[in-house]
Amino acid sequence: MTSRIMTSCAVAVLAALGSGAASAQSVNLSGRFICVVDCRAGLVGNPAFITQNGDEINLVNEAGQPARAWPDWTAPASRIWVDAWEQGAVYSPDGMTLQFDDGTIWQRDLGPPPPPPLQLLPRRTRG
Repeated sequence: MTSRIMTSCAVAVLAALGSGAASAQSVNLSGRFICVVDCRAGLVGNPAFITQNGDEINLVNEAGQPARAWPDWTAPASRIWVDAWEQGAVYSPDGMTLQFDDGTIWQRDLGPPPPPPLQLLPRRTRG
């Protein structure tokens, strides 16, 4: 009987861990990023892209190399694992920055700032 209870407990713990890892990622990383530090082939300022659908994540780095990623099982709420690049990346809680294990850093590209508001000049009257 003790063996059966231990097995049931082990199955329950594994199920809880598995479901927690799958649903732990709370930020959507989809978007355009800019490589800002330790970029491949010196491509600082080049765009990188992430498309995320649930736990399935597709990346294209600043050199145009595609890869697939998923939440890292060691820290699914703050890291992804990129198998093709054999490294992980930690992302900020707001999803604005990714830092890869090799030191490469991507920052979310929000585009150029909006233009300053127009200032209307006072109307002159003819006199």
